[in-house]
Amino acid sequence: MTTEITIGEYLIEQLSQHGVDHIFGVPGDYVLKFMTLIEQSDVKLINTCDEQGAGFAADAYARLRGLGVVCVTYGVGGLKVANTTAQGFAELSPVVIISGAPGIEERLRHPLIHHKVRDFDTQKKVFEQLTVASTVLDNPETALEEIDRVLAAALRFKRPVYIEIPRDMVMVTAKRYHTRIIPKPQSDRETLSVALSEAINLINNARQPVILAGEELHRFQLQNVLLDLIRKSNIPVAATILGKSVVDEDEPAYLGIYQGGIGQQEVRQYVESSDCIIMLGVMMTDINLGIYTARLERDRCIHAFSEKLSIGYHVYEDVQFADFMDGLATADLVQRELHCPPNCKVIPDYKVEEPGKPVSVERLFARLNTFLTETLLLSPTLVMHFLEQQTSPYIKVQLLCHQPIMLPWALPYQLRSVPKWQNPTCVL
Repeated sequence: MTTEITIGEYLIEQLSQHGVDHIFGVPGDYVLKFMTLIEQSDVKLINTCDEQGAGFAADAYARLRGLGVVCVTYGVGGLKVANTTAQGFAELSPVVIISGAPGIEERLRHPLIHHKVRDFDTQKKVFEQLTVASTVLDNPETALEEIDRVLAAALRFKRPVYIEIPRDMVMVTAKRYHTRIIPKPQSDRETLSVALSEAINLINNARQPVILAGEELHRFQLQNVLLDLIRKSNIPVAATILGKSVVDEDEPAYLGIYQGGIGQQEVRQYVESSDCIIMLGVMMTDINLGIYTARLERDRCIHAFSEKLSIGYHVYEDVQFADFMDGLATADLVQRELHCPPNCKVIPDYKVEEPGKPVSVERLFARLNTFLTETLLLSPTLVMHFLEQQTSPYIKVQLLCHQPIMLPWALPYQLRSVPKWQNPTCVL
Protein backbone atom coordinates (compact mmCIF):
# COMPACT_ATOMS: atom_id res chain seq x y z
CA MET A 1 0.00 0.00 0.00
CA THR A 2 1.54 3.30 -1.07
CA THR A 3 -1.38 5.71 -0.62
CA GLU A 4 -1.79 7.61 2.61
CA ILE A 5 -4.36 6.35 5.07
CA THR A 6 -5.21 7.18 8.66
CA ILE A 7 -4.99 4.62 11.46
CA GLY A 8 -8.74 4.67 11.98
CA GLU A 9 -9.49 4.27 8.28
CA TYR A 10 -7.14 1.33 7.94
CA LEU A 11 -8.72 -0.47 10.91
CA ILE A 12 -12.21 -0.13 9.43
CA GLU A 13 -10.94 -1.16 6.00
CA GLN A 14 -9.40 -4.35 7.38
CA LEU A 15 -12.51 -5.26 9.36
CA SER A 16 -14.59 -4.85 6.22
CA GLN A 17 -12.22 -7.05 4.21
CA HIS A 18 -12.60 -9.74 6.84
CA GLY A 19 -16.36 -9.80 6.30
CA VAL A 20 -17.53 -7.44 9.04
CA ASP A 21 -20.62 -5.54 7.85
CA HIS A 22 -21.86 -4.38 11.26
CA ILE A 23 -20.18 -3.07 14.41
CA PHE A 24 -22.06 -3.01 17.71
CA GLY A 25 -21.40 -0.40 20.36
CA VAL A 26 -22.30 2.56 22.54
CA PRO A 27 -20.86 6.06 21.91
CA GLY A 28 -18.62 7.88 24.36
CA ASP A 29 -16.38 10.90 24.10
CA TYR A 30 -13.15 8.90 23.75
CA VAL A 31 -14.48 6.94 20.78
CA LEU A 32 -16.59 9.55 18.96
CA LYS A 33 -13.99 10.27 16.26
CA PHE A 34 -13.66 6.61 15.41
CA MET A 35 -17.42 6.07 15.41
CA THR A 36 -17.76 9.02 13.03
CA LEU A 37 -15.41 7.22 10.66
CA ILE A 38 -17.54 4.08 10.92
CA GLU A 39 -20.66 6.04 9.99
CA GLN A 40 -18.84 7.42 6.94
CA SER A 41 -17.88 3.93 5.80
CA ASP A 42 -19.88 1.03 4.34
CA VAL A 43 -19.87 -0.71 7.71
CA LYS A 44 -23.07 -0.17 9.69
CA LEU A 45 -22.82 1.03 13.29
CA ILE A 46 -25.46 -0.58 15.49
CA ASN A 47 -26.05 1.45 18.65
CA THR A 48 -27.25 -0.80 21.47
CA CYS A 49 -28.80 0.15 24.82
CA ASP A 50 -25.69 -0.70 26.79
CA GLU A 51 -22.18 -2.05 26.31
CA GLN A 52 -22.87 -5.54 27.61
CA GLY A 53 -25.63 -5.97 25.04
CA ALA A 54 -23.21 -4.83 22.35
CA GLY A 55 -20.63 -7.34 23.55
CA PHE A 56 -23.05 -10.26 23.48
CA ALA A 57 -24.34 -9.19 20.06
CA ALA A 58 -20.79 -9.11 18.69
CA ASP A 59 -20.22 -12.57 20.16
CA ALA A 60 -23.28 -14.01 18.41
CA TYR A 61 -22.29 -12.23 15.19
CA ALA A 62 -18.81 -13.75 15.39
CA ARG A 63 -20.15 -17.28 15.85
CA LEU A 64 -22.31 -17.01 12.75
CA ARG A 65 -20.25 -14.74 10.51
CA GLY A 66 -16.67 -15.57 11.50
CA LEU A 67 -15.69 -12.25 13.14
CA GLY A 68 -17.59 -9.81 15.35
CA VAL A 69 -16.74 -6.32 16.58
CA VAL A 70 -17.79 -4.30 19.62
CA CYS A 71 -16.77 -0.65 19.89
CA VAL A 72 -16.89 1.17 23.24
CA THR A 73 -15.45 4.10 25.09
CA TYR A 74 -12.66 4.00 27.67
CA GLY A 75 -13.17 2.78 31.24
CA VAL A 76 -16.91 2.97 31.79
CA GLY A 77 -17.51 1.28 28.43
CA GLY A 78 -14.52 -0.99 28.10
CA LEU A 79 -14.70 -2.59 31.52
CA LYS A 80 -18.38 -3.32 31.02
CA VAL A 81 -17.62 -5.75 28.19
CA ALA A 82 -15.07 -7.71 30.23
CA ASN A 83 -17.71 -10.34 31.00
CA THR A 84 -18.76 -10.80 27.37
CA THR A 85 -15.11 -10.98 26.34
CA ALA A 86 -14.41 -13.66 28.93
CA GLN A 87 -17.29 -15.70 27.55
CA GLY A 88 -15.89 -15.34 24.04
CA PHE A 89 -12.49 -16.54 25.22
CA ALA A 90 -13.93 -19.56 27.04
CA GLU A 91 -16.15 -20.58 24.11
CA LEU A 92 -13.82 -19.68 21.21
CA SER A 93 -15.61 -16.71 19.69
CA PRO A 94 -13.45 -14.30 17.62
CA VAL A 95 -14.61 -10.87 18.80
CA VAL A 96 -12.61 -7.68 18.25
CA ILE A 97 -12.95 -5.26 21.16
CA ILE A 98 -12.20 -1.71 20.02
CA SER A 99 -11.93 0.86 22.78
CA GLY A 100 -11.31 4.55 22.57
CA ALA A 101 -8.85 6.04 25.05
CA PRO A 102 -7.51 9.40 26.26
CA GLY A 103 -5.21 11.08 23.77
CA ILE A 104 -1.46 10.71 24.15
CA GLU A 105 -0.90 14.45 24.62
CA GLU A 106 -3.70 14.99 27.13
CA ARG A 107 -2.34 12.21 29.35
CA LEU A 108 0.72 14.37 29.93
CA ARG A 109 -1.27 17.49 30.77
CA HIS A 110 -4.20 15.97 32.67
CA PRO A 111 -3.17 12.89 34.70
CA LEU A 112 -6.57 12.77 36.51
CA ILE A 113 -8.64 12.61 33.33
CA HIS A 114 -12.15 11.13 33.63
CA HIS A 115 -12.78 7.35 33.45
CA LYS A 116 -9.19 6.60 34.40
CA VAL A 117 -9.21 3.80 36.99
CA ARG A 118 -5.68 3.44 38.28
CA ASP A 119 -3.16 3.92 35.48
CA PHE A 120 -3.84 4.68 31.84
CA ASP A 121 -2.98 1.10 30.90
CA THR A 122 -5.17 -0.55 33.58
CA GLN A 123 -7.90 -1.41 31.10
CA LYS A 124 -5.45 -2.95 28.64
CA LYS A 125 -3.97 -5.07 31.43
CA VAL A 126 -7.45 -6.39 32.22
CA PHE A 127 -8.06 -7.38 28.61
CA GLU A 128 -4.64 -8.99 28.26
CA GLN A 129 -6.03 -11.71 30.55
CA LEU A 130 -9.17 -12.16 28.43
CA THR A 131 -7.81 -12.10 24.88
CA VAL A 132 -5.21 -13.84 22.72
CA ALA A 133 -3.71 -10.57 21.45
CA SER A 134 -3.92 -6.90 22.38
CA THR A 135 -2.44 -3.61 21.26
CA VAL A 136 -2.55 0.16 21.76
CA LEU A 137 -2.36 2.08 18.49
CA ASP A 138 -0.16 4.88 19.82
CA ASN A 139 2.59 4.81 17.18
CA PRO A 140 1.89 5.61 13.51
CA GLU A 141 5.07 3.77 12.50
CA THR A 142 3.79 0.43 13.80
CA ALA A 143 -0.01 0.86 13.95
CA LEU A 144 -0.85 -0.88 10.67
CA GLU A 145 1.34 -3.88 11.43
CA GLU A 146 -0.24 -4.12 14.87
CA ILE A 147 -3.73 -4.13 13.37
CA ASP A 148 -2.73 -6.93 11.00
CA ARG A 149 -1.14 -8.94 13.82
CA VAL A 150 -4.08 -8.70 16.20
CA LEU A 151 -6.76 -9.46 13.60
CA ALA A 152 -4.74 -12.44 12.36
CA ALA A 153 -4.64 -13.79 15.93
CA ALA A 154 -8.44 -13.51 16.25
CA LEU A 155 -8.96 -15.44 13.02
CA ARG A 156 -6.36 -18.09 13.79
CA PHE A 157 -7.27 -18.88 17.39
CA LYS A 158 -11.01 -17.99 17.20
CA ARG A 159 -10.78 -15.98 20.39
CA PRO A 160 -11.23 -12.30 21.32
CA VAL A 161 -8.61 -9.61 20.71
CA TYR A 162 -8.31 -6.08 22.08
CA ILE A 163 -7.46 -2.89 20.17
CA GLU A 164 -7.19 0.42 22.02
CA ILE A 165 -6.98 3.61 19.98
CA PRO A 166 -6.25 6.96 21.69
CA ARG A 167 -8.63 9.60 20.38
CA ASP A 168 -5.84 11.81 19.06
CA MET A 169 -4.49 8.92 16.95
CA VAL A 170 -7.66 8.13 14.99
CA MET A 171 -6.99 10.65 12.22
CA VAL A 172 -3.19 10.37 12.27
CA THR A 173 -1.73 9.30 8.95
CA ALA A 174 0.11 6.01 9.25
CA LYS A 175 3.47 5.37 7.63
CA ARG A 176 3.27 5.66 3.89
CA TYR A 177 4.54 2.24 2.80
CA HIS A 178 2.89 -0.84 4.20
CA THR A 179 2.46 -4.37 2.89
CA ARG A 180 -0.43 -6.21 4.49
CA ILE A 181 0.84 -9.55 5.71
CA ILE A 182 -1.49 -12.14 7.19
CA PRO A 183 0.56 -15.18 8.16
CA LYS A 184 -1.39 -18.37 7.62
CA PRO A 185 -0.47 -21.16 10.03
CA GLN A 186 0.90 -24.18 8.24
CA SER A 187 0.95 -27.80 9.30
CA ASP A 188 4.21 -29.69 9.22
CA ARG A 189 3.54 -31.84 6.15
CA GLU A 190 5.47 -34.88 7.35
CA THR A 191 3.81 -34.82 10.79
CA LEU A 192 0.38 -34.38 9.22
CA SER A 193 0.99 -37.32 6.89
CA VAL A 194 2.06 -39.63 9.74
CA ALA A 195 -0.90 -38.55 11.92
CA LEU A 196 -3.40 -39.15 9.12
CA SER A 197 -1.88 -42.54 8.37
CA GLU A 198 -2.25 -43.65 11.98
CA ALA A 199 -5.80 -42.28 12.24
CA ILE A 200 -6.96 -43.85 8.96
CA ASN A 201 -5.51 -47.22 9.97
CA LEU A 202 -7.35 -47.13 13.31
CA ILE A 203 -10.65 -46.11 11.73
CA ASN A 204 -10.55 -48.69 8.93
CA ASN A 205 -9.71 -51.52 11.34
CA ALA A 206 -12.27 -50.51 13.94
CA ARG A 207 -15.33 -52.67 14.58
CA GLN A 208 -17.61 -49.78 15.57
CA PRO A 209 -16.10 -46.34 14.95
CA VAL A 210 -18.10 -43.28 15.93
CA ILE A 211 -17.63 -39.54 15.45
CA LEU A 212 -18.20 -37.14 18.33
CA ALA A 213 -18.67 -33.64 16.87
CA GLY A 214 -17.98 -30.56 18.97
CA GLU A 215 -18.40 -26.81 18.93
CA GLU A 216 -15.07 -26.01 17.30
CA LEU A 217 -16.44 -27.32 14.01
CA HIS A 218 -18.79 -24.34 14.17
CA ARG A 219 -16.04 -21.87 15.06
CA PHE A 220 -13.72 -23.00 12.28
CA GLN A 221 -16.61 -23.35 9.80
CA LEU A 222 -15.87 -27.00 9.11
CA GLN A 223 -19.44 -28.32 9.13
CA ASN A 224 -19.38 -29.14 5.41
CA VAL A 225 -16.07 -30.99 5.77
CA LEU A 226 -17.64 -33.03 8.56
CA LEU A 227 -20.61 -33.85 6.35
CA ASP A 228 -18.28 -35.01 3.57
CA LEU A 229 -16.55 -37.32 6.06
CA ILE A 230 -19.83 -38.72 7.39
CA ARG A 231 -21.43 -39.32 4.00
CA LYS A 232 -18.30 -40.83 2.51
CA SER A 233 -17.73 -43.30 5.34
CA ASN A 234 -21.22 -43.76 6.85
CA ILE A 235 -19.64 -43.55 10.30
CA PRO A 236 -22.35 -42.66 12.86
CA VAL A 237 -22.00 -39.25 14.49
CA ALA A 238 -23.09 -37.83 17.83
CA ALA A 239 -22.79 -34.22 18.96
CA THR A 240 -21.77 -32.74 22.28
CA ILE A 241 -24.29 -30.57 24.13
CA LEU A 242 -22.30 -27.42 23.30
CA GLY A 243 -21.90 -28.62 19.72
CA LYS A 244 -25.62 -29.24 19.21
CA SER A 245 -26.71 -28.34 15.65
CA VAL A 246 -23.21 -28.79 14.21
CA VAL A 247 -24.81 -31.74 12.41
CA ASP A 248 -28.29 -31.54 10.90
CA GLU A 249 -30.45 -33.81 13.04
CA ASP A 250 -32.09 -35.20 9.90
CA GLU A 251 -28.75 -36.64 8.79
CA PRO A 252 -29.22 -40.44 8.48
CA ALA A 253 -26.03 -41.20 10.41
CA TYR A 254 -26.86 -38.85 13.30
CA LEU A 255 -27.10 -40.56 16.68
CA GLY A 256 -28.13 -37.69 18.95
CA ILE A 257 -26.52 -35.81 21.83
CA TYR A 258 -23.77 -37.49 23.83
CA GLN A 259 -23.49 -36.20 27.39
CA GLY A 260 -22.16 -39.04 29.46
CA GLY A 261 -24.39 -40.31 32.23
CA ILE A 262 -26.92 -37.48 32.05
CA GLY A 263 -27.68 -37.77 28.33
CA GLN A 264 -29.61 -40.26 26.23
CA GLN A 265 -28.60 -43.71 27.40
CA GLU A 266 -28.85 -45.27 23.94
CA VAL A 267 -26.39 -42.72 22.59
CA ARG A 268 -24.10 -43.13 25.59
CA GLN A 269 -24.00 -46.90 25.17
CA TYR A 270 -23.21 -46.65 21.46
CA VAL A 271 -20.44 -44.07 21.89
CA GLU A 272 -18.78 -45.60 24.94
CA SER A 273 -18.84 -49.11 23.45
CA SER A 274 -17.00 -47.89 20.35
CA ASP A 275 -13.47 -49.14 19.77
CA CYS A 276 -12.56 -45.93 17.90
CA ILE A 277 -14.04 -42.62 19.10
CA ILE A 278 -13.20 -39.81 16.66
CA MET A 279 -13.57 -36.59 18.66
CA LEU A 280 -13.53 -33.59 16.32
CA GLY A 281 -13.53 -30.08 17.76
CA VAL A 282 -14.66 -31.29 21.17
CA MET A 283 -13.85 -29.15 24.21
CA MET A 284 -13.42 -31.43 27.22
CA THR A 285 -15.52 -29.35 29.62
CA ASP A 286 -17.63 -30.54 32.52
CA ILE A 287 -20.81 -29.72 30.57
CA ASN A 288 -19.76 -31.71 27.49
CA LEU A 289 -18.63 -34.61 29.67
CA GLY A 290 -21.90 -34.85 31.57
CA ILE A 291 -20.40 -33.46 34.78
CA TYR A 292 -17.52 -35.92 34.32
CA THR A 293 -19.69 -39.00 33.92
CA ALA A 294 -18.35 -39.64 30.39
CA ARG A 295 -16.28 -42.76 29.83
CA LEU A 296 -14.02 -41.96 26.89
CA GLU A 297 -10.87 -44.00 27.35
CA ARG A 298 -7.86 -42.31 25.80
CA ASP A 299 -6.48 -45.45 24.14
CA ARG A 300 -9.66 -45.64 22.00
CA CYS A 301 -9.81 -41.94 21.08
CA ILE A 302 -8.68 -39.76 18.22
CA HIS A 303 -8.97 -36.22 19.56
CA ALA A 304 -8.47 -33.36 17.11
CA PHE A 305 -9.17 -29.76 18.04
CA SER A 306 -7.59 -26.35 17.63
CA GLU A 307 -4.94 -26.73 20.30
CA LYS A 308 -3.83 -30.35 19.97
CA LEU A 309 -4.05 -33.59 18.05
CA SER A 310 -3.76 -36.85 19.95
CA ILE A 311 -4.28 -40.39 18.68
CA GLY A 312 -4.34 -42.81 21.55
CA TYR A 313 -1.28 -41.93 23.59
CA HIS A 314 0.52 -40.28 20.67
CA VAL A 315 0.50 -36.45 20.56
CA TYR A 316 1.24 -34.67 17.29
CA GLU A 317 2.54 -31.10 17.24
CA ASP A 318 2.29 -28.60 14.38
CA VAL A 319 -0.85 -30.10 12.85
CA GLN A 320 -3.63 -27.62 12.10
CA PHE A 321 -7.16 -28.75 12.93
CA ALA A 322 -8.55 -27.77 9.50
CA ASP A 323 -5.77 -29.64 7.68
CA PHE A 324 -6.43 -32.80 9.67
CA MET A 325 -10.17 -32.53 8.96
CA ASP A 326 -9.55 -32.06 5.23
CA GLY A 327 -7.22 -35.05 5.27
CA LEU A 328 -9.80 -37.31 6.90
CA ALA A 329 -12.57 -36.17 4.57
CA THR A 330 -10.50 -37.01 1.47
CA ALA A 331 -8.85 -40.17 2.85
CA ASP A 332 -9.42 -43.70 1.59
CA LEU A 333 -11.81 -44.73 4.35
CA VAL A 334 -13.85 -47.91 4.32
CA GLN A 335 -17.49 -47.15 3.49
CA ARG A 336 -19.62 -48.95 6.01
CA GLU A 337 -23.20 -50.12 5.80
CA LEU A 338 -25.47 -47.42 7.16
CA HIS A 339 -27.62 -48.86 9.92
CA CYS A 340 -30.40 -47.38 12.01
CA PRO A 341 -28.78 -45.48 14.90
CA PRO A 342 -30.44 -44.60 18.23
CA ASN A 343 -31.70 -41.27 16.87
CA CYS A 344 -33.87 -42.89 14.20
CA LYS A 345 -37.14 -42.93 16.10
CA VAL A 346 -40.61 -41.98 14.99
CA ILE A 347 -41.61 -38.63 16.41
CA PRO A 348 -44.82 -39.19 18.34
CA ASP A 349 -47.93 -37.26 17.36
CA TYR A 350 -49.05 -34.61 19.78
CA LYS A 351 -52.65 -34.99 20.88
CA VAL A 352 -54.66 -32.58 22.97
CA GLU A 353 -55.60 -34.28 26.20
CA GLU A 354 -58.38 -33.59 28.63
CA PRO A 355 -58.48 -30.12 30.24
CA GLY A 356 -57.07 -29.93 33.72
CA LYS A 357 -54.42 -32.60 33.21
CA PRO A 358 -51.05 -31.43 34.62
CA VAL A 359 -48.53 -30.23 32.05
CA SER A 360 -45.35 -32.33 31.95
CA VAL A 361 -41.98 -31.41 30.54
CA GLU A 362 -42.22 -34.30 28.10
CA ARG A 363 -45.53 -33.00 26.71
CA LEU A 364 -44.07 -29.49 26.54
CA PHE A 365 -41.35 -30.68 24.18
CA ALA A 366 -43.80 -32.79 22.19
CA ARG A 367 -45.92 -29.66 21.67
CA LEU A 368 -42.84 -27.62 20.71
CA ASN A 369 -42.08 -30.14 17.96
CA THR A 370 -45.38 -29.32 16.26
CA PHE A 371 -44.34 -25.66 16.18
CA LEU A 372 -40.87 -26.07 14.70
CA THR A 373 -40.22 -25.22 11.06
CA GLU A 374 -37.14 -25.22 8.83
CA THR A 375 -36.71 -21.46 9.29
CA LEU A 376 -37.06 -21.41 13.04
CA LEU A 377 -34.14 -20.29 15.17
CA LEU A 378 -34.20 -21.57 18.73
CA SER A 379 -32.06 -20.12 21.51
CA PRO A 380 -32.58 -22.12 24.70
CA THR A 381 -30.63 -21.94 27.92
CA LEU A 382 -28.48 -24.86 29.03
CA VAL A 383 -31.19 -25.70 31.59
CA MET A 384 -33.54 -26.30 28.68
CA HIS A 385 -30.93 -28.54 27.06
CA PHE A 386 -30.74 -30.68 30.20
CA LEU A 387 -34.55 -30.95 30.41
CA GLU A 388 -34.70 -31.89 26.76
CA GLN A 389 -32.11 -34.64 27.10
CA GLN A 390 -33.86 -36.12 30.10
CA THR A 391 -37.37 -36.08 28.63
CA SER A 392 -37.40 -36.09 24.86
CA PRO A 393 -34.86 -36.97 22.17
CA TYR A 394 -37.04 -35.53 19.44
CA ILE A 395 -36.85 -31.74 19.55
CA LYS A 396 -34.87 -30.41 16.58
CA VAL A 397 -33.45 -27.03 15.67
CA GLN A 398 -31.64 -25.64 12.65
CA LEU A 399 -29.28 -23.40 14.59
CA LEU A 400 -28.50 -22.97 18.24
CA CYS A 401 -26.98 -20.13 20.27
CA HIS A 402 -26.36 -21.06 23.88
CA GLN A 403 -26.55 -17.57 25.37
CA PRO A 404 -29.98 -16.04 24.60
CA ILE A 405 -28.84 -12.63 25.86
CA MET A 406 -26.64 -12.38 22.76
CA LEU A 407 -29.42 -12.60 20.28
CA PRO A 408 -31.84 -9.65 20.44
CA TRP A 409 -29.35 -7.09 19.14
CA ALA A 410 -27.54 -9.32 16.70
CA LEU A 411 -30.21 -11.42 15.00
CA PRO A 412 -31.48 -8.97 12.36
CA TYR A 413 -27.94 -8.33 11.17
CA GLN A 414 -26.19 -11.68 11.53
CA LEU A 415 -28.90 -13.59 9.66
CA ARG A 416 -29.47 -11.13 6.84
CA SER A 417 -26.85 -12.70 4.59
CA VAL A 418 -28.03 -16.29 5.18
CA PRO A 419 -30.80 -17.03 2.63
CA LYS A 420 -32.64 -19.71 4.62
CA TRP A 421 -32.89 -17.38 7.66
CA GLN A 422 -33.79 -14.11 5.98
CA ASN A 423 -37.25 -14.40 7.51
CA PRO A 424 -36.63 -16.45 10.63
CA THR A 425 -39.08 -17.27 13.34
CA CYS A 426 -37.16 -16.60 16.53
CA VAL A 427 -37.90 -18.24 19.86
CA LEU A 428 -35.94 -16.73 22.75
